[in-house]
Formats: sequence, structure tokens, C-alpha cells
Amino acid sequence: MSQVNYLMGRLLRMNYRSMFATVGKLHKKTGKSRLWLFGDMVICGLRYGAGYKDYMLCEFYNLTPAQRATYVTRGVNNRIVRLCNDPQWYRCVEDKTEFNRLYGKYVHRGWLDMQRCTYDGFAEFMGGRDTVISKPAAATCGKGIEKLCKGDFDSLQEMYDHLKASGAGLIEDLIVQHPDVSKLYPDAVNTYRIVTVTRSGVSGVVYAFIRIGNGGRFVDNLNSGGMAAPVNVETGVIEFPAFDKDSKYYEVHPATGTPIPGCRLPYWRESVELCLEAAQVVPQLGYVGWDVAVSADGPQLIEGNHFPGHDILQMPPHVPDKVGMLPRFREFIPEL
Repeated sequence: MSQVNYLMGRLLRMNYRSMFATVGKLHKKTGKSRLWLFGDMVICGLRYGAGYKDYMLCEFYNLTPAQRATYVTRGVNNRIVRLCNDPQWYRCVEDKTEFNRLYGKYVHRGWLDMQRCTYDGFAEFMGGRDTVISKPAAATCGKGIEKLCKGDFDSLQEMYDHLKASGAGLIEDLIVQHPDVSKLYPDAVNTYRIVTVTRSGVSGVVYAFIRIGNGGRFVDNLNSGGMAAPVNVETGVIEFPAFDKDSKYYEVHPATGTPIPGCRLPYWRESVELCLEAAQVVPQLGYVGWDVAVSADGPQLIEGNHFPGHDILQMPPHVPDKVGMLPRFREFIPEL
């Protein structure tokens, strides 16, 4: 019944204008008829839980039925979340202040709750600090994050008033990333996304990638102009080109000229171990995407996501064998 409810909900909430626009784009790209593409898209939605974006990004029109059945689609990803995550515990990772309290052992940097602090507490925290990162309590995709310097304000009181007026959830120490990571792109903190599944008290990593900033921006999120590249979980080596939200692929970073495939990431094993430990803190959240920054001293946990993206590592050329991630997930969740 849950699958039927999901499909009915998708039909009611579908952005049909965007769907038909996608059909038009694929018609121009592939030469296949619009009617065939639309019909095949509907079949993939019903049979594999694939949304029209899954269909386009993962190039389902080039896959056999057996290959399609190996992909983690939107519908499959929703099922993984339902199987592994208890919604009553979402706040643990959604609220950044609550997250820092719960996972403080792995944060490894100074931070201050701006929602509760007084001016005196703020002034004490800022003693000896010139620059901080301000974050909303619950925003996602890098939205609302600010890099603030004392010198940007006429007084510390003005800086405090700005943070209060902007609704800042917390402020944190600026992360100075490892020089080897900075070579990829120095203007943003390029974070590792390490996705864990915890079942029956045992945690494992199902996939991982690195997010890399671009375009002069100081955040690395894809929705803010960044890019992502798959990382071999065992070796910490980037194995494929990076890609951005426009599905452009990069063998070399356009801003720095640094080659991306073949790059070995520092403190990789330590970062994986950190995430596996963090996954045990709230076992009611059994499927989490962890964002990790790496300084010269080691990894620092940035945040956790209870609804990790599912399509990022299933787009060509990241799947040359045209086998998706579902077999990997079934190693941890056999009932999928």
C-alpha cells in the first residue's frame, strides 16, 4: 500500500511542465520520439520508482530492463529512508545547533549558539577571533551561510546585532582546510560526503564523493555552483571526473587547473572511521550522508543529512558498466 500511496502522491505533485520539457530535451538529444520517451518514462516510474529527473540524469533510455533494476531511483531512495530513519529523530541532524551538541566529539572546532547567547557571551567567544562562519539553524544546500569578519562592522555590537537580525542559528570557527584539498579549489572548504547505513548496530559506508567549489564562491554545494566527484571508499582516491548541476564534467578544475581523477585525498581512512563512529550516536537514523572537512590536523564533522541524494554517483561516466548502486545497498539492507 505504501508504494501505491507514494505513486499517487507523485502523480498529484508532479511538475508536468518540467516533465514535458524534459521529454523535449531528450527528443532533441536522442532523436527518439516524444511519445516513446514519455511512455518509457511512465513505465520507469511505475516499475522502478524513477522520476523524470532520474530518467534523464541516469540515461534510463539507454539502459536495458536488467540494468534499470540495479539503480537507486527516487522511489527506492525514499524506501531506504523509510526503512532506516525514524522521523522523530530528524531534528538531531536538521537543527545545526542540536547537531553540534550531539556530535560535538567529532566537530573539532569552536562554535556558539546564537539563538541563546547574550552579547556578553558573544563578545567572550569573539575574543581572539577575527573571522567566523554564520549558519542558519535549519537551512540546507549551503543557503544562508555567511563568512563574517570583525572588520566588516563598525563595532562588535553591530556584528552581534546583524547576526541576531539575520536569524543566525550558530557561528563557528573558520576551517583552514588541508593544503592538498585546497589545491583542488582554495576559495571554498571542499567537503567529503560519506554515506553510511546502520543496521542491527553495525555501520558501513555505501558510497562517498567529494564536493568541490567553483566560480569564486566560498561554499562547495552543487546548488551553489559547485561540483562533485566519486571517491573510492577503500582507497580515498577520486576515480572519475567531477560534474556540476548542469551535468558538465571536469577532468581538470577550471579555476585551478588541478587534475581531479587520480587525486588521493588526505586523512581519508580517519574520515571514514569518524563517520562510522558518528553513525552509532543516534541509531534511529540508520541512513545518513555525513559532510566532513579536513584540516591539516585531521577531519572535522560539518553536518549530517537524513535524506542523502541518490542520483549523484549513477550518472555517466561514473557507471561505465551501467550497473547502479542498488546491489551495494542490498549488502546492508537485504530486504530492498
